[in-house]
Amino acid sequence: MNPVFGWALAAVALAAGWRGYGWPGIALALSVIVFWLLMQFSRSLKVMRNAASAPVGHIDSAVMLNAKLEPGLPMLRVVSLTRSLGKRVAEDPETWAWVDASGSGVTIVFDKGRCQRWTLSRPVA
Repeated sequence: MNPVFGWALAAVALAAGWRGYGWPGIALALSVIVFWLLMQFSRSLKVMRNAASAPVGHIDSAVMLNAKLEPGLPMLRVVSLTRSLGKRVAEDPETWAWVDASGSGVTIVFDKGRCQRWTLSRPVA
């Protein structure tokens, strides 16, 4: 979700809570907002816990990862697809790489935490 849209939605929930129920409405809206943030935090921790158990930069299949990638994919989603933290290749632009057992690899370039482009490399037979 776009952060601007999310915070705008939270502001609308607060305004609707105030307009409809006064202070109890604001308390309810704040409870819902905190619950949503805790769910997002829990999801992030689950992805990182799963990625921590795998070797850095290794994936099951580079070809399958290549097929699942699309522009604009957030880094958290890429890490959940690979079930592994990538190996940083370059700092600017932010570039990460994953390699499978056959030597095939995927290199992904991120901009502001979102996938911009990627390349699949295969070993020469």
